Amino acid sequence: MSLLERLERQKFDVKSEDKQKTENIEMSLDTADPNFQLKSKVHRNIIEIINKRAMDGKDNIDNKQELMDIIEDLVDQEESNLPRVERLMLSREIYDEVAGLGPLEPLLADSEITEIMVNGPKSVYIEKKGKIIESNVKFRDDKHVMHIINRIVSPIGRRVDESSPMVDARLKDGSRVNAIIPPISLVGPTITIRKFSKDPITAKNLLQFGTINGYMLAFLEACVRGKLNIIVSGGTGSGKTTFLNVLSGYIPENERIITIEDAAELQLKQKHVITLESRPANTEGTGSITIRDLVRNSLRMRPDRIIVGEVRSGEALDMLQAMNTGHDGSIATGHANSPRELMSRLETMVLMAGMELPLKAIREQISSALDIVVHQERMRDGSRKVVSITEIVGMEGDIITLQDIFVYKQSGVDNQGNIKGNFRATGVVPSFMEKLVSNGILIKDDWFMN
Repeated sequence: MSLLERLERQKFDVKSEDKQKTENIEMSLDTADPNFQLKSKVHRNIIEIINKRAMDGKDNIDNKQELMDIIEDLVDQEESNLPRVERLMLSREIYDEVAGLGPLEPLLADSEITEIMVNGPKSVYIEKKGKIIESNVKFRDDKHVMHIINRIVSPIGRRVDESSPMVDARLKDGSRVNAIIPPISLVGPTITIRKFSKDPITAKNLLQFGTINGYMLAFLEACVRGKLNIIVSGGTGSGKTTFLNVLSGYIPENERIITIEDAAELQLKQKHVITLESRPANTEGTGSITIRDLVRNSLRMRPDRIIVGEVRSGEALDMLQAMNTGHDGSIATGHANSPRELMSRLETMVLMAGMELPLKAIREQISSALDIVVHQERMRDGSRKVVSITEIVGMEGDIITLQDIFVYKQSGVDNQGNIKGNFRATGVVPSFMEKLVSNGILIKDDWFMN
């Protein structure tokens, strides 16, 4: 979509006689800003230039630098007495409001910020280096926040209004966005952005961060290449999706991969990847496409691998059945506080599919489908750790049997408040080793020495 089309979508049409549309031009400007009049005038001049170009049959403004050059020229004309540095800062602020996400743009540009939390117009928090702190960013009012929310959700065909006050969306870089507005939110419109790094986190980065050690990573690479079924568990913000992305990187190039997500976040580098995304209901309450629908449909698409961004409902049954019927090598994530708790949550999710199956039958499905649980936690110091890699051994009576292969043992806290500890093997050799060897995967005994 060109910048002209984006501006038209946002109703920046100064020739309209509709007062509300004219007010939209200044909606995202702060009237308390000493530069309000200048910014408003430049806004209007930009629209006049765009309209004139359209009337003269000239090409649209379809690149960022051209629009930025126009804004800088207009600011120079209006405020030639200001220092050059101040004029450039003004130009950047105006550009952010016209074509970006306004006050959020500096936060999105900061690579150290991993999460942005807008709690109404006057309260914006960020997560930086694992710590949540309040920023100095402010919005003018609720309408300003709503303006930014609509700018985020409109390009991907989502909507948010009083009849549908919650929405999941994504930015162009894959960053996850959740917005919820009044009357559901009592503090005003809220936005939560889980940022994705411009350069995706790699296995090397995980080693540098101390998220995992080399033996554990080599073992998991062997499990992925050997087509074991893996589920990554953990709490909110523990890094499950990031870790899933790293594991997916070990899938061979010659395999057909289908990813299924609520909002497309995974950044796979392989060529043969089909990305599927769920869709909410339309204004009439119809047209919803759920994760479960996509999982079932993916089975007809001849997948070598199925990757489910997060299992949270009845799709768990379809995923387990797929794993049990020849779709080995599938990977997914799920919310849980431990591998044992994940087993209970999977049972609940299978029951949410509406099938009245005996509990033992569900547990047998789980134990035969899944091979490995990788459990990750966000520690008190903000770091993420793979605290256990656990094998699902099978059934003993009515109970699913689990055994840890690797664990993280915390030993204390240093003077800076950083968690101290070490990864170690439990000495248990997993029972699926023969399967890996038969698939041509090289196994090293020293991986399992504690």
